[in-house]
Amino acid sequence: MSESIPALPHRRPRPTARELRSDAVLAGALLLGAILSAALGSVAGVYGEDTADLTWALLYAVALTAPLAVRRRFPEVVAVLVALAYFVAVSFHIPEIYVGNIALFIAMYTVGAWVDDRRRATIVRVLIIIGMFLWLLITTFQSATAPTDEGFSRVGVFSPFLAFMLIQFLVNAAFFGGAYYMGDRAYASAMQRAALEERTAELERERERTAAQAVALDRVRIARELHDVVAHHVSAMGVQAGAARAVLERDPEAARTALFGIESSARSALAELRQLLETLRTPFGTDPSESTVSLAALPELVEHARENGLPTSLTIVGDPIELPALVQVNTYRIAQEALTNARRHGGPDAAADVRLRYGPNDLELEVTNSGRGAWLDRPGLGIVGMRERAAASGGALEVGPRARGGFLVRVRIPIPAGAEVLA
Repeated sequence: MSESIPALPHRRPRPTARELRSDAVLAGALLLGAILSAALGSVAGVYGEDTADLTWALLYAVALTAPLAVRRRFPEVVAVLVALAYFVAVSFHIPEIYVGNIALFIAMYTVGAWVDDRRRATIVRVLIIIGMFLWLLITTFQSATAPTDEGFSRVGVFSPFLAFMLIQFLVNAAFFGGAYYMGDRAYASAMQRAALEERTAELERERERTAAQAVALDRVRIARELHDVVAHHVSAMGVQAGAARAVLERDPEAARTALFGIESSARSALAELRQLLETLRTPFGTDPSESTVSLAALPELVEHARENGLPTSLTIVGDPIELPALVQVNTYRIAQEALTNARRHGGPDAAADVRLRYGPNDLELEVTNSGRGAWLDRPGLGIVGMRERAAASGGALEVGPRARGGFLVRVRIPIPAGAEVLA
């Protein structure tokens, strides 16, 4: 799928301080150029005896170039002032004919490149162009009707005078057309560049958000794994320690057996913690399924619960199916947390029943216990972790006390299409 083109912003970014300083430098350079051009034009007698006084030429140079110092701030006003100064100068034969053309081109270009209201930019430039051609027509008519034999010959259908006038019109059309086109192109390029910069900044912000979310998800996963491992084994060690303390004096052999159970639980907890930490340190071990167990270890989990004082039965309905490792780990951990909670909160007479059903479309795990269920009034991290694991596998968790007593944890997880039955 191709990447969408970013939408253009509503306004062109305002000129920077550097750009404004460059405008002032440009105006100063053109002022010096206009003064020099006017002085040389006066000496050369550009307009013959009709040449205006040099004082007027100096004033014209200032009026022509000074507005350019603020051309990006007030493009329309600057363009009108420069055009008026240029028309007045040519009409009154001020001996400067080069810098004026440059200044007028820059002013026209700036309107196209910097005015956000494109309709107003078009109106200003079109009016200046119309004014220029009307002025050119008037001066051409005056020259054609003036009773003089000086200048180009007017004899013939296509006289030298007519050819010169056509050149004037064509040059001015190219001059103003170029300023118009280049200004529009500069504005469009600036807007596209601004849109790309805005999109780049948005992508950078999105990357930072994604990185922060990835870190947060990693922290949640680590916390969930640590809670499941530590809570299960520490809970069992607590039960065994209590049993050892109760029979320590009257039945040392039973106490010794309980202490062996504590040692075994501690070793198992350390082994699982080590496996978890090794997975976290492995660059490619980012899948949580790589760090723990699978549904094949469910009978061992049930046996461990029995050994630690919680009578537990296991029933598997249906033919086992090859499931994704993540689904197996999450289902196993939900069963582990449910049995841990039953042992901690179900009371001394609690018994648990684990049922795993392989259906045609989903996998269902149900863990019930016959103890009390009041602990749900203060749900802790265990239930939160079970819900997260169910959601991560695409399933839904049902948890709460049963009407006939005891407590129920049930999770249903969809089975991926094409899953094969294990031999």
